[in-house]
Amino acid sequence: MARPESWQLDPASYPVSLVTQTRFQDIDPNRHLNNVAFATMFENARVRFNRALRPWADRPKNERSMVAAVTINYLREGSYPDDVEIASGVSKIGTSSYVIAQAMFQHGHCIATCDSVIVCRTDGEGKPLRQAVVEELEKMRTKN
Repeated sequence: MARPESWQLDPASYPVSLVTQTRFQDIDPNRHLNNVAFATMFENARVRFNRALRPWADRPKNERSMVAAVTINYLREGSYPDDVEIASGVSKIGTSSYVIAQAMFQHGHCIATCDSVIVCRTDGEGKPLRQAVVEELEKMRTKN
């Protein structure tokens, strides 16, 4: 596992933040948040972030985005019943894809980071991001 860069561990590096409740069902026999719970909470924050970035009503009907890769780095144990804060932003913009960088914080510490590669597809093939999408992505850049 590559160590996260220092900017990834600072909530101020991300333009958007979402507080999420942990659930009793999120804990494992060791009484800390399990890996599936981390993935689920990152996914929920990522979907909300992506929907806000690219309102569904504004895209062509044949344009889709899909998750091509997700990498989660578990840095510390998380605990129930305490809330977590998930910070999100766009760390990279490519020709037909972009990366949503996220970090999960609890009790003032970063407990996990997540990078998700999102690919633009039209009619089943990778396509360049529309200029309007790139402009929206630029507004949500991380401070790295």
